[in-house]
Amino acid sequence: MSLFKPKVKAPNPDFLQHMNTILEKNSLTTVCEAAACPNRAECYARGSATFMILGNRCTRKCTFCNVETGSGEVVDESEAQRVANAVAELALEYVVITSVDRDDLADYGAAHFKRCVETIKRVNPHIKIELLTPDFKYDKSSLELIIESDVYKLAHNQETVRSLSKSVRPQSDYGRSLKVLEYYVKHSNVGVKSSLMVGLGESESELKESMHDLLDVGVSELTLGQYLQPTPKHHRVEKYYSAEFFEDIKEEAYSMGFKAVAAGVLVRSSYFAEKLGENDERS
Repeated sequence: MSLFKPKVKAPNPDFLQHMNTILEKNSLTTVCEAAACPNRAECYARGSATFMILGNRCTRKCTFCNVETGSGEVVDESEAQRVANAVAELALEYVVITSVDRDDLADYGAAHFKRCVETIKRVNPHIKIELLTPDFKYDKSSLELIIESDVYKLAHNQETVRSLSKSVRPQSDYGRSLKVLEYYVKHSNVGVKSSLMVGLGESESELKESMHDLLDVGVSELTLGQYLQPTPKHHRVEKYYSAEFFEDIKEEAYSMGFKAVAAGVLVRSSYFAEKLGENDERS
């Protein structure tokens, strides 16, 4: 295993306090904190955050994820207004909304996603909203609710290569995720994005195969980042990739046909989401 260790910027206490005050006032959760994202200090400094709706307990137990697992919480319909209030107070122009998996709900939480979009749009009709969704078990009525939402971009993370998918995401399915992404591509007129992690034990050839799989279903935007083990209980890091690797794989992704790519040690699915694909070309 490489001895490479990524470094992150120290949080600016003023920005953290500003963000946390607004989040606490509106009783909101960000995936930035729940998933211990290494970029949260940088994103907070830009006044940006990815909101996590539908509670902070996930009904699935992925071995890479730091979000708490447990029974789903009662859906609070007031959450949509609280998110809209926070977005307005933060003066955001671009917001990402994601959620825990809610396999306990009949629609897997899709209607609540739509409710959040509609409420935010009432406050700011010009805001760009990206939805980073679960797979909804490929329930087409749930997927249709997402597509009916007035969003700027749709995303669902593939996370890892086919051979590792069952061990990394035991309650998910590699092929099902591809079908969800394909449904978004075929039935919406917005950009569709996905994300892959490296360092879980995949080979480079497997990684490239997964990239081709995403392209084959029409995904146009891709993020790639280094997996970092949240706690000793989680899936261990099998390899740390160099910064040069990410530069090379980014170029290869473009040559394969992706229209927008973000790749780097600390890149995550919502990293600089407002910039990725802005001009549908390399930046």
